Amino acid sequence: MFGLNTQLFNLFFLLLLSLELFSYSVQSMRFDLPYGKGKLAGRCFSEHIKKNTMVVGNYSIVNPNEGHPLPANHTIIAQVSTHGGRAKYHVAERVQAGQFAFEAYESGDYQICFIDTTEDRRVTLSIDFDWRTGLPAVDRSNIAKKSHVDKMVQEVQIMHEIALAIKEEMSYLLQRNREMLEINWVIDNRMFMLIFVSFFVSFSVAGLQLWHLKSFFQKNKIL
Repeated sequence: MFGLNTQLFNLFFLLLLSLELFSYSVQSMRFDLPYGKGKLAGRCFSEHIKKNTMVVGNYSIVNPNEGHPLPANHTIIAQVSTHGGRAKYHVAERVQAGQFAFEAYESGDYQICFIDTTEDRRVTLSIDFDWRTGLPAVDRSNIAKKSHVDKMVQEVQIMHEIALAIKEEMSYLLQRNREMLEINWVIDNRMFMLIFVSFFVSFSVAGLQLWHLKSFFQKNKIL
């Protein structure tokens, strides 16, 4: 029974820690940009992001010839906005690499679009893209604001203190459970002894009564 309680406690503690870990999302990918004009030359990706969530992204054109610089005309346009383009958080034109960071001001779909500006049919650009959302992205990004980092660190500390308090409370409850089991064991033993003594006394009294009646009948020559 103690082993079962310990397993339940460990499961609960791991579940509490997992709540924070699963709030962090990472999407890393490599893809090719199709050649074309306008929308045909781009690719867009979207994700539903909750309000006040920190988003950090990095992107770069893959260099097929390592050790040599990319040609100057191998460039892209990168644009991060809300779904429908109502609000733009990042716009970079004719770049080979870049990064962005922002805090979502409302819950909804956010998208990033990449557009090929090479204008060369023989060239197919490959893009490395890293998209991170959630609390850990704030800590690991070197472009996130210090105020955001301080706020998130404080929230992590609060969650850590809550987890420790829950762990101490569970340990106290387990200790109390063990003490109650010991008390129940003592009470059960005492009840068993009491029942045994009661039966012994009852049978002894009944035997004395039978012996007394037998002596009385024999003395009066009834039997």
